[in-house]
Amino acid sequence: MPGSKILASAHYVPSDVVTNADLAKIMDTSDAWIRTHTGIETRHISLQGENTSDLATQAARLALAQADMAPEAIDLIIVTTFTPDGLAPSTAALVQRNLKAKNAWAYDIMTACAGFVFGLSTADKFIRSGVYKNVLVIAAEVNSKMMDFSDRTSTVFFGDGAGAVVMTADMQRSVVAGEKMNTVGNADVVHSGRIAPLTKLSPDNYPKTDAFSQRGHEVFDEVTNLIPHHIRTFLLSKDMKPSDVDYFIPHQANLRLIEYIANELNEPMSKFSTNIIYNGNTSSAGIAIGLDELRNSVNLSGKSVLLTGFGAGFTYGSILLKF
Repeated sequence: MPGSKILASAHYVPSDVVTNADLAKIMDTSDAWIRTHTGIETRHISLQGENTSDLATQAARLALAQADMAPEAIDLIIVTTFTPDGLAPSTAALVQRNLKAKNAWAYDIMTACAGFVFGLSTADKFIRSGVYKNVLVIAAEVNSKMMDFSDRTSTVFFGDGAGAVVMTADMQRSVVAGEKMNTVGNADVVHSGRIAPLTKLSPDNYPKTDAFSQRGHEVFDEVTNLIPHHIRTFLLSKDMKPSDVDYFIPHQANLRLIEYIANELNEPMSKFSTNIIYNGNTSSAGIAIGLDELRNSVNLSGKSVLLTGFGAGFTYGSILLKF
């Protein structure tokens, strides 16, 4: 039975950079407030007409080039996003078309900011089945298109971006050493893109979606109450302690939240891969971008890396990688 390995990774962000000062020009906020409360200094925003499938395609092309692999060699494309181009066709199908990956089938996973962790887990299972050899996992978000730019409590956090990995079969071992996924149904704390059902038949009815909204303090409380305990419990099931992990890549929700988790685990921030300072919260893409940056900055051979995602749903989970 084959295992899986990560053959290549890449990431892509839009060229337009939006600073805190830029946001302060259009809403009641300031650079000092945003830095103090979130740690964010800049974010990339898609202002050139790039949609989620475009960002995903760019990241995928870069990853395929790193792997020296033709699109035709891909068997399956998984895109994790909660800002898709639309409900149908799937964003993954659009990426398959863009890449001309004619031998791949494709679909989306929507578990919000935990998406990339769920995508890696899913790809690993398909490869372990022995039916599929090469899988492209992409996390891509254009959060900006779902924002209410008069709502400073949400909008200042978010940026746009995409990260991708090429996973392939390995007959010797698997990079995935364990995982634990959870869902706690709570639709009110964070929501985006809700479409109300009809209440009457009328010729002027058409779908209307709502903007992204979150109850920031409740989100913070939910994460701080659940995630450190989740990480410790999961690692304990693997006969590990947080100190046994070489690197952590958590969801890039808020730098202060990452600092809190590090403190609760009694681990230094130097072990935490962060990109939120210059990318903002890129939802599911943040962990994918972090993994690519980590792979490019250190030699991961023999190292363990814990990816922990948490997002709207409330859905959260961890996947342990051993390189």
